[in-house]
Amino acid sequence: MKIWTSVSIWMVVTLAGTSMAFADVVVSEAWVRGTVKGQTETGAFMTLKSTETTQLIQASSPLAKMVQVHEMRMDKGMMMMRPVKALDITANAPVMLKPGSYHVMLMGLDKPLSKGEHVPLQLTFSTKAGVKTTVDVQAEVHDLTQANPPMKMDGMNMPK
Repeated sequence: MKIWTSVSIWMVVTLAGTSMAFADVVVSEAWVRGTVKGQTETGAFMTLKSTETTQLIQASSPLAKMVQVHEMRMDKGMMMMRPVKALDITANAPVMLKPGSYHVMLMGLDKPLSKGEHVPLQLTFSTKAGVKTTVDVQAEVHDLTQANPPMKMDGMNMPK
């Protein structure tokens, strides 16, 4: 009985210690660039905001064989794209994943993605304390040629 009591107290202390590090993550304006027949890769874009400092550490989708968080940036006059292990999100500071910058890369698509469809994404975040949060997202597929979707502000559509 003493062993059980010690384990129970330890579990309560551990849970109480980590509850303050829980990050409430909001994902908004999620969209995916459409594809054409034979195209097996595309990008997903969105805005991420968290109540606590956290990191986007993983992304997945049942429609893609591989999903990675990528960074695009200029390096010596050339646009370079590479996967990142984690994307930092500072508390209450929105991070935009957009074309030409950070984005979620969907690779190994089974079929073309057409305008109006929705792509299920699962995003996993981790705080410095190691507390993980998972957010499920339904990202709408937009035209292949659309660089940025219109922003929605108070019911009005405004160009970015």
